[in-house]
Amino acid sequence: MLKILILLACISQGTFSIVAMDPETNEWGIAVASKVLDVGYVVPWLEADVGAVATQAFTNPYFGPWALDGLSKGESADEVLKSILEKDTLIESRQVGIVDKEGKSAAFTGQSTLEWAGHKTAPYVSVQGNILTGSEVIDSMMLVFQKKEGPLAERLLSVLEAGEKAGGDRRGKQSASLIVVRKGGGYQGVDDRLVDLKVVDNPEPVRELRRQYEMWQFAFLAPAYLRLADEEKDNEEVFFEKAHSLLLKALKSEVSNSDVYNNLAWQFALKKKYPEETLKAAKKAHELSPDDANIMDTFAEAYYAAGNFKQAVYWENKALENEPDSEFFKSQLSKFEKALKNIKERN
Repeated sequence: MLKILILLACISQGTFSIVAMDPETNEWGIAVASKVLDVGYVVPWLEADVGAVATQAFTNPYFGPWALDGLSKGESADEVLKSILEKDTLIESRQVGIVDKEGKSAAFTGQSTLEWAGHKTAPYVSVQGNILTGSEVIDSMMLVFQKKEGPLAERLLSVLEAGEKAGGDRRGKQSASLIVVRKGGGYQGVDDRLVDLKVVDNPEPVRELRRQYEMWQFAFLAPAYLRLADEEKDNEEVFFEKAHSLLLKALKSEVSNSDVYNNLAWQFALKKKYPEETLKAAKKAHELSPDDANIMDTFAEAYYAAGNFKQAVYWENKALENEPDSEFFKSQLSKFEKALKNIKERN
């Protein structure tokens, strides 16, 4: 057991990370990279509506649970930091960053952590690192976080990229992780994991993390924001805005996967939000897979959401030409034809 604890304690030396909160959406997130195997296994500790903690350098793995326990009882980041350090016997070898449920931050870098080591804090954010090329790593990370807009996950990943570009871990690269939690933010609201990505072992871990996130954001994050907009009416426009930003990002991207555009178009069409961009997404999906009947059905739904019932009927008929036995397509066509008939009768 002692050997295992020593291994855990050493595993995240040479690490740069960011702990942050988005007060608009009540999200807490951590992004971290290091020249160690699976840094995401040890450093990040998060709990929705409680806070987030990064424990690194000569890591004390108990800092995470200890800190979250204190935060869950209403203690501030400063109070929790003081409490966990008092329990430790090697504090000068530790590094930790904390953001509490109010967005207050606190951090500590022990004097025995390997150079360059240090941290910076501001409201809603703490950045920290050790065995870095220099202070420019932390400076760049903080600057990017304070200037970057968009979903918290995107901001955190951009911060990690900035830290690596500025020099990062002076020993090299191996692993990275990006985790964001939000109450009910997980897939279909089952849990709180809004974003949960990590790269265990890769020569370019931050680049690989970006590659994974570029798929994840459209497949899971945008639908999560749309669902939360339905579930939390007081914050509806904030979540719609976040989802819309992802739709716009997809349309400007070079993604060549028709499923990405089709799924986005379908999700937004059902909400009857942003009809112009929804149609653009459906069109891109159709251009990439012109013979896919499901995409034709999405195109029809997008036109229906935009109030163009004639085109909705046209595209649903095209879908049925490809799959004439589809009962779902038949019911869709009936819905669109009824809407078109009602418009004609009113006019």
